Order: sequence, then C-alpha cells, then structure tokens
Amino acid sequence: MLTLANEIECMKDNYQLDPIIATLEKGGTILYPTDTIWGLGCDATNALAVEKIFDLKKRERSKPFVLLVSSIEMLKQYVEHVHPRVETLLLFHKKPLTFIYNQAMNLPEISFDRGGSVAIRIPHDDFCKKLIDRYGKPLVATSANISEEPFPKYFGEISSAVIQEVDYVVKYRQADRTMGAPSVIAKLNDPLKAELVFLRE
Repeated sequence: MLTLANEIECMKDNYQLDPIIATLEKGGTILYPTDTIWGLGCDATNALAVEKIFDLKKRERSKPFVLLVSSIEMLKQYVEHVHPRVETLLLFHKKPLTFIYNQAMNLPEISFDRGGSVAIRIPHDDFCKKLIDRYGKPLVATSANISEEPFPKYFGEISSAVIQEVDYVVKYRQADRTMGAPSVIAKLNDPLKAELVFLRE
C-alpha cells in the first residue's frame, strides 16, 4: 500500500487515483496509460470484469491478457515460482518486460491460459506502479483496440467506440504524443537449466 508521503506525491502529480480505484473496486473497466501503450484494464482477480474486457475487444477467451503487478513481492502472490535468474532480469532489464510464468495461482481461470501459464509485467512507469500499489491487486493490461485492429500509439489514436465502452477514462497523459510500443516478451524455455527465450524484443 502507498505511504502517506506517496499519497501526497500522487496528488502533486495529479494522478487522480481515487476515481480509478473506485471504478476497479466496482468491477469496472478503465482506459489508462501503461508503461508501454494506452491500455484497457480491470481487476485481474475479478472474472466478470475480465469478461467485460474480452467482450469489448471481441477477443477469443483462449488468448488471456497480460497482467501488471507493482513489485516482485506482489508477483510472488500470483505465480507459484519465480526463478532467481528471472528475478534478477526483472530488477535490471531496462525495457518494459513481460514474462510468461508456468503456473498461475490466486487468479480466476479467465486470467491465465489452459495450461496454467500467465504473462505478467512489473511496469517501470511511476503512475502504473502507484495505481497498482494503491489498489493492491494485479490489473489487466491489453492494448486499447478491437482485436485484429492496429493498436493506438497514443491517446489520440484510440477509437471513440473503445472510449465509449469503458467505465472510466484516466485523465493522465492524454496530451502525450510519445509513440508507445509493446513490451519485450520472454520466458524460461527449460526451468531446470534456466534457459531464457525472448519471444519478442
């Protein structure tokens, strides 16, 4: 949870977390800037909320979303094992890194694939980390577009159809025209040998 000092810092940064948290607590959906691109999000532990994101994106249920957590400590609450080499990579990797873990836990089935694996990222972005810290649970993070359509690189590229379907649109960074890009994706090919494989760089 955020300390009082961090709460004050959030207010200074005009993050306006309270209405976002209220939306998430009610099982609502949000449109928010992640550490990569603008994304659709919700409480990843709320199956009905995750269903809403699938419906909004018109996406197959067999393709689960990336989840965001705020720290390695939070990560360990939702995956059975974090290999020491992976933990080191998470601490020192410079680019946004989504890692695929073999066995999810404490999550509804809709938030991981049929084999039990789950894709999770710890964002370096200050806003995302403070939001997740404050909420205390992982968030879904998927590009703010209908499946098979191009992903928006900044807020101005998000279609009005998507904006109108979410329960809350985060006001932070809407004027930012920085071109966003998807994260690096990696996994352990052989957990015993700790062989890292990068699926997208």
